[in-house]
Amino acid sequence: MWQLYQFPLCPFSRKVRLLLGEKGVGYDLIRESPWLRRDEFMDMNPAGQTPVMVDPSRNILLIDSTAICEYFEETVEQAAMINGTAANRAETRRLMSWFDHQFYHEVTAPLLHERMIKRVVHRAAPDAKVLREAMKAAIGQLDYIDFLLDHRTWIGGATMGLADLAAAAQISVADYLGGIDWKGHDQTARWYRGFKSRPSFRPLLSERMEGIAPPSYYDDVDF
Repeated sequence: MWQLYQFPLCPFSRKVRLLLGEKGVGYDLIRESPWLRRDEFMDMNPAGQTPVMVDPSRNILLIDSTAICEYFEETVEQAAMINGTAANRAETRRLMSWFDHQFYHEVTAPLLHERMIKRVVHRAAPDAKVLREAMKAAIGQLDYIDFLLDHRTWIGGATMGLADLAAAAQISVADYLGGIDWKGHDQTARWYRGFKSRPSFRPLLSERMEGIAPPSYYDDVDF
């Protein structure tokens, strides 16, 4: 059985979990707080980052969310998430990278640092200026998603793909931390409501990070 090392608000672990859910791959969750830098975890991944997937029975170790997703895309035929023409596949990968890097660094990472790491690790108050900048950046990111969905059925094209999973994972964490203003983003909200109703997404919405409560609408599919 696969084991997935992660913590509830890791957006990259959420991306992997969404893909595994869509493909019907079973796994056990193992809680890992990477900021503790446990020796056993650092031995598995010297970068000290989640997610990490392990299949002890086959001595397989997978590190990095993109590498993990590509592994299961190559080995599990069900629910292909990188499909279409070569140009379509390139666009899916481009947008996955966009959400894993631009969205994460502009929005998710500062929200996680100010509202989770500072509270859980440092017992410090968040910086209001940093939070305002992250929420402002989130508006720009939702504007871009609105633009994409004006021209496509899904973020990456005509069918749901890995770009959608990457976007939903980042947005779900930012939304949990109160960093998303949905006003004026009807296209993205409609897409996200559809995503929240998928069986692969529901387990994520029920999880909570200790000491940090999400907004009241967080797990409401009809927010």
